[in-house]
Amino acid sequence: MCQLLGMNCRLPATIDFSLEGFQARGGLTDEHKDGWGIAFFEEHGCRIFLDHQPAAHSPLLTAIRAQQIKSRNVIAHIRKATYGEVTLRNCHPFKRELWGQSWIFSHNGDLHNFHPVLTGRFTPEGETDSERAFCFIMERMAAAFPKATRDNPPALDDLYSLWQTLADEIAAFGVFNVMLSNGDILFTHCSTNLAYVERSYPFTQVTLIDSDVSLDLNAHNSREDRMVVIATKPLTRNEHWIICEAGESLVFKDGLPLLGSHLHAKKLLAA
Repeated sequence: MCQLLGMNCRLPATIDFSLEGFQARGGLTDEHKDGWGIAFFEEHGCRIFLDHQPAAHSPLLTAIRAQQIKSRNVIAHIRKATYGEVTLRNCHPFKRELWGQSWIFSHNGDLHNFHPVLTGRFTPEGETDSERAFCFIMERMAAAFPKATRDNPPALDDLYSLWQTLADEIAAFGVFNVMLSNGDILFTHCSTNLAYVERSYPFTQVTLIDSDVSLDLNAHNSREDRMVVIATKPLTRNEHWIICEAGESLVFKDGLPLLGSHLHAKKLLAA
């Protein structure tokens, strides 16, 4: 299956260190060779880079890492094709506009016989089950909050409740490990594999699992920085990664798990 990487921060930060380990899984330390993509949210929208070549050997992805782009929300994906050709139109993340916002979506897993009726406002451009699921989610969100706007968005509790319902409904068709963000909040759902780590002051030195590279986070962050990195599997070997439970839906905001459908996430908030 595919691999996911996400980051949610209090202040804009770079993801290039985590991206180095993640890139290796795209055809070097793992078998995901069928393209990759990454979305960086910025103040007035987002930038998306897509490539149907293996991530591990991609000059574009290496160049992106070198740019050290700062963002408060990032979603990345490396693909192992199951539905749809190996082509740019089937590379994640996918993007749609709703309530004057850009929404970015990536999925890891297979959905079997998932063919929802779509009205036409949101339609897939490629052939993946993932993009169909994204369009379905966008339609249901638009229908549930018809009067919402950028300046008058849905209450987060209401949006999270709908997210839980939709994630459970789609997961009934197969494996649905997923990330969704509008640049302010980041939603996740875990069917089988998803983990996250919290980073805040005082920062420590961390070492990648997929390459023998270490980084002193304290030298690259201030006391005000706080972030969460989310991945299909832990990226570092000397940090406390929290393994999400099957069926767990979470919301991250400002570098913290804000809402969680299982008890351990709620305990973290109270700590």
